[in-house]
Amino acid sequence: MLVSPRLLYSHCYGRYAIPAVNVFTMEQVLALFASAHRAEAPILVQLTPVARNYAHPVMLQAMIQAAGHIYPDVVYAIHLDHGNEEHAIAALEQGYTSVMIDASHDPFDINIERTRLVVEKAHTHGIVVEAELGVLSGVEDDLSVEEVDAKYTNPQQAKEFVERSGCDSLAVAVGTSHGAYKFSGGQGIQFHILERIQELLPGFPLVLHGSSCVDPEVVKAINQYGGKLKPDASGVKDEELKKAIQLGICKVNIATDLRLLWTRDHREFFTSQPELIDPVVPGRKYMQSFEAFMLKRFELMGAAGQSRALQPLIQEIQHTIIGQE
Repeated sequence: MLVSPRLLYSHCYGRYAIPAVNVFTMEQVLALFASAHRAEAPILVQLTPVARNYAHPVMLQAMIQAAGHIYPDVVYAIHLDHGNEEHAIAALEQGYTSVMIDASHDPFDINIERTRLVVEKAHTHGIVVEAELGVLSGVEDDLSVEEVDAKYTNPQQAKEFVERSGCDSLAVAVGTSHGAYKFSGGQGIQFHILERIQELLPGFPLVLHGSSCVDPEVVKAINQYGGKLKPDASGVKDEELKKAIQLGICKVNIATDLRLLWTRDHREFFTSQPELIDPVVPGRKYMQSFEAFMLKRFELMGAAGQSRALQPLIQEIQHTIIGQE
């Protein structure tokens, strides 16, 4: 059941968060919908420009629509992650319910102007726009930012940015980073920044990028089967994530954890059974691992069971639309 993130954010604010999961393959799409079905949890399906180049936007959209038919009770939105103007405008015509314009590396005023132009086009289609203020370090797809170049979000600027750009949600830089090596300086999430932003923008949905947990046991297993990840790879702690949700984080991006699971399961399979060339067996194992991981994330973020609570709101919107027709 495809919905707008506006509905999800207004329902979850301060109580739970929507997992926003980056997908590239059939296995990821199918496992994501299967886990959301089991948990009765709403989800945001995220597609990056790199994913769109890898699998083609039409193929990705078809896979998501097929999963929606297989699991018609799943409440979901489709989001473009880390796009530019070209990506965002293309997504407006391709069935997305949310787009992100990432101009966070530009000067403040230029970021606002680029975001505002996308907002104007997106809102005519009824589509939600996410923007980013502040710069996260780390590596994600073709994005790479050194830790020294990362910048925390300024709360006062966040308020001005939202007011001038008209964006519907804001990704904030509060200490997390992309990739498997988060918090290398041991600083963790800067809650005083989140608290101040919430004071200045009460009720406004915030987004946490770089928020995978990076299970050390998964990293250890990858290295056991030939990987060379640094043993100090670490992520966001459960208690940090729970506190951030109370401070206005409505959308929590998940990508690195699922890549780590893919790497572990495939390395283990082909190392243990080098005579085999079957993609189905490790693929099935990965889908099981993916689903088990997401079920735990739904519980942690408080999203489990929330699809039931959303049903009356969805029906009300549908009745309003029918009445207008």
